[in-house]
Amino acid sequence: MADSLRRLINNETCRILQEKLENWYKDYHINSCDQNLTRCCEIMELNSMIQGQLFTILNKTSQEGGHYAGVDTIKSRLLPWLGTCFSSHTCGSSSHLQESREKDRWMKELACTRDQEIHQLEKELNSTRLQLSFVQQELKASRVKEECALKNLDRMSDYEQQLQTLKDEIAILGAQKSLLQNRLALSRSPSPRSIRSRSPSPLPKRSSSPGRARLTNASRHARLVERFSDIYAQERLDAQSLLRSYVDDLEMVQRIIYTAVVESFRAAKMAFRQFKMRVRKTLSLSYSGPESLEDMVMDYIVRQEDLYDVQASVCEVIRAMNINPKISFPPETDFIMISGLIRELCRVAFSMQTLDPPLDISFGTDGELFSEYKYRRSYDSEFTAPLVAYHVWPALMEEDTVLVKGEAVTRRGAVRSRSRSSSPLRSGSPRI
Repeated sequence: MADSLRRLINNETCRILQEKLENWYKDYHINSCDQNLTRCCEIMELNSMIQGQLFTILNKTSQEGGHYAGVDTIKSRLLPWLGTCFSSHTCGSSSHLQESREKDRWMKELACTRDQEIHQLEKELNSTRLQLSFVQQELKASRVKEECALKNLDRMSDYEQQLQTLKDEIAILGAQKSLLQNRLALSRSPSPRSIRSRSPSPLPKRSSSPGRARLTNASRHARLVERFSDIYAQERLDAQSLLRSYVDDLEMVQRIIYTAVVESFRAAKMAFRQFKMRVRKTLSLSYSGPESLEDMVMDYIVRQEDLYDVQASVCEVIRAMNINPKISFPPETDFIMISGLIRELCRVAFSMQTLDPPLDISFGTDGELFSEYKYRRSYDSEFTAPLVAYHVWPALMEEDTVLVKGEAVTRRGAVRSRSRSSSPLRSGSPRI
């Protein structure tokens, strides 16, 4: 043991270790990272050599003392020191292991949570797909129902047309029956000589009043003119209030109403011409009497105005308004909401065609020269402007005479219309 200790002193390893520590401390801030690590490794190697020699001396010393010599010293000094070194290393390792385990546990929990979320999303996706499938099936079923309803409506429309045709035929047959009865009464009447001797009248009296259309022309004329003014004062304002709840632009609302008036007169005049042609064709086959055929036709139409299919004219007006480029409507609504106004206008316009001469509305275009004779200016007009920006209500005309003035809006800078394709039809269409 003494020889080993002497050799340790003679090797001067401890002195070299001390010098290396001092030199490293002096050059630590100058050296690079690799140089400092190299110095540290060298010192650790020297330290391990010294520790190895010291453990050899410790072993020999303990052997020289016998089996139980130095036990207390080893227990009190060596073992606690060794325990401290290994425990610190073990604690560091266990902390790393614990961190690793916690990290693994956290990753597993995260993966589990992610799997649960994916599973939940898949369930929701499947549920959404199932709902979408149900909605598609319901949509298909609703489309089928809608198609069936449209077919039923078409059939009902066909039935209504057939019913209207039958009513017309029944009415015409009734007129023919009345005509034949009158002819039979004429054939059974006394001879012309006896007639001349009994009465100065050249013709027998008819069972029904002759020339009803002519006899009632003045009263019907006054009633229809008054009704046209009432529609302007009441039904027009009601329709305007209804439209303003869907359309904010007052100009567009007034254009819609004006277009409805123009298209209603156009549809009613067309329906009147067709109805008159059917009546004339039927009566001309068997009519012969003192009255002219034209008077008989007009008398029949005046008596049978309820046979006019006003609903067909209303549908025609709404179709024409839907394709008119000057007016527009929100997509969620329809022009059918003012069908009440359109129906009244069609009835009045149809009845006006039975007058002699018939009544009609004035022809007007945007940008035309304002006429004090036909129109009065709207309250929001520029009263010095010479051109019409747009029309609010047409004038009621009897040939070239204005019976009721219309209403128009005048503004400066109004562009005169060059196209008549989208303008109202001309008034005074020829009678049949």
